[in-house]
Amino acid sequence: MTATTPPLTVPGDKSIAHRALILAALARGESVVRNVPAGLDVRSTQRALSALGVTFREADGALLVSGCNGVLSAPGEPIDCGNSGTTIRLLAGVLATRALDVTLDGDASLRGRPMRRVAEPLAAFGAQIVLSPAGTAPLRVRGNPNAPAGDVAITIPSAQVKSAVLLAALNAHGVTRVHGAIATRDHTERLLRAFGVACESDGTSLRIAGPAALQAAEIDVPGDVSSAAFLLAAAAAVAGARAVIDDVGLNPTRTAFLDVLRRFGADVTVEATASAPEPRGRVTVRGAALRAITIAPDEVPGLIDELPLVGVLGAFAHGTTVVSGAAELRVKESDRIATFAAAARALGVEVETFDDGFAVRGPAHFHGGAIVTAGDHRIAMAFAVAARAASVDVRLDDPDCVAVSFPGFAVALDAVA
Repeated sequence: MTATTPPLTVPGDKSIAHRALILAALARGESVVRNVPAGLDVRSTQRALSALGVTFREADGALLVSGCNGVLSAPGEPIDCGNSGTTIRLLAGVLATRALDVTLDGDASLRGRPMRRVAEPLAAFGAQIVLSPAGTAPLRVRGNPNAPAGDVAITIPSAQVKSAVLLAALNAHGVTRVHGAIATRDHTERLLRAFGVACESDGTSLRIAGPAALQAAEIDVPGDVSSAAFLLAAAAAVAGARAVIDDVGLNPTRTAFLDVLRRFGADVTVEATASAPEPRGRVTVRGAALRAITIAPDEVPGLIDELPLVGVLGAFAHGTTVVSGAAELRVKESDRIATFAAAARALGVEVETFDDGFAVRGPAHFHGGAIVTAGDHRIAMAFAVAARAASVDVRLDDPDCVAVSFPGFAVALDAVA
């Protein structure tokens, strides 16, 4: 990209869009949500909310949501959440404190993901949640509309679990205090305030008083920084390359990857343009000779979506890049430790795996090869970046899986120069 080339943009942030649609559905009045991404995951949330009686219409490129004022209706059949863990876990929270009996299900990949982590804290509200014997979907929720408020501990650092509890607390009676592993992305807290609900924090806990009435709002979803990460990494891996991403989210709980790029040795510039309800702006990355880094366990929650990309960059860096404390990668859309390692080795990269991470020795002597993506969009995009930066031929077994989060990714990647 030259200095006169227009900046790139990326799809709207799906983490924010999921939550904005759910809160708009529960609010009183018609909300306007702009820049809703076209990826399959967010569409799963929209379809699920439609099945619960919420109506949507499009106007001037925005999605208008007719809020139900908290009154949902149970469909006569299970709700298909597709491949979206965010959809199934957040809706479990919504349903946990409402007088409904609903089954949430999904595709084979989603059925392999752990659900006890969300079922157990929601049980504090008196909800009855039935899982498969393996602790996975289908997930049947019999909600408790008379749910008492109380103290709920989060034991796994998961924004999805935290958000599910906060959504359940909206219809509980009294003040719910959420504590424990809550230092994760804070989109739900920010959006609750945008919809008129006080979500107070003292640094160690969150508090919501219920039942709470949400008011319709207008939400502009910023570009997805996790999608932008792949384009930025494509520039970072090639000395002299440059990528500029405009109108991208800069939420401080999501920008750790920008610091990682700096540690690798890339030149990173950030220009903020807005601050509420979600900060956003322009990010510019210029490539350089990279040096290996280490990702410590306490960094993992803020980088969980970008860790396969960290591994790819490690293959271009001098030295050994190590990621540890990331066992959560084993239960994402695929076992991302095993899937990443197999894909990297197929291209000539030296990788060592651990139960909770991996080590990559670089710079690698890349060669072309075939990649098994396991249907995982982030694996597919990470190795498309590797192919471009290394100038080798890589054949993805399922290139279409990127549509989950980034339709048009291939075109955007080609624009990085």
